[in-house]
Amino acid sequence: MKKLIFLLAVVTTFGATAQTKSELLKHFEAYYKEMKGQGDVQGVINAMTHLNVIQPNQQRLDTLAYIYVTEGRNLEALNTVGIDQNPTDSDINTEVKAIALKGINQPQRALAFYEELFKRDANSYIAYEIADLKTQLQDFAGAKASVDFGLTNVKPDMKRGFYESQQPYEVSLKAALTYMKALIVFNMNQTDNLDQAITLLNEALTMDANFNLAKISKDALAARKADQTKKE
Repeated sequence: MKKLIFLLAVVTTFGATAQTKSELLKHFEAYYKEMKGQGDVQGVINAMTHLNVIQPNQQRLDTLAYIYVTEGRNLEALNTVGIDQNPTDSDINTEVKAIALKGINQPQRALAFYEELFKRDANSYIAYEIADLKTQLQDFAGAKASVDFGLTNVKPDMKRGFYESQQPYEVSLKAALTYMKALIVFNMNQTDNLDQAITLLNEALTMDANFNLAKISKDALAARKADQTKKE
């Protein structure tokens, strides 16, 4: 009799737990939809975190990490999906690791994930990021090859954002790639390639006159050239 009572208690407890879990799942799914509808990013993060605790799901984790990284919360993104590179990782998972590692100044690690993305979908956006990282790592030949690919395959409607000024702005990706090429060419030979770099920066500014970073770089190189001319 005692065994029967114990068994009934276990079954009842299990049923109550299952019901509670199901109810919580429905609650946080509804909460997620509400927060998403309101555009409440933190609310969406909270809802997805609770959902993943109740019902672990890799796709949901990847999405949560992507939300973190788009908010500039790079460490939280990496804490969500880790930094290991696995061939079975989704595109979102791989992109999150690439962006977040670049965001915390880990160019060598970030490069591995951008190169994996490039293998999966070679395009001018990723080519720019690879060129940027290779420039930071002083692999100028590799960076130039990526820029050349980007310029060959870029489309007129492609844009890239820049955030160095108080007011973020966008320029055409072609202008951004041309700017990057100017930096690479200059760094390959800072004396002999000075004029070529300035010419490339002028081309970038012709494409997008509001390209603040290109203007700053051009002014710096022009001042360098003026100093060289005085010394000659």
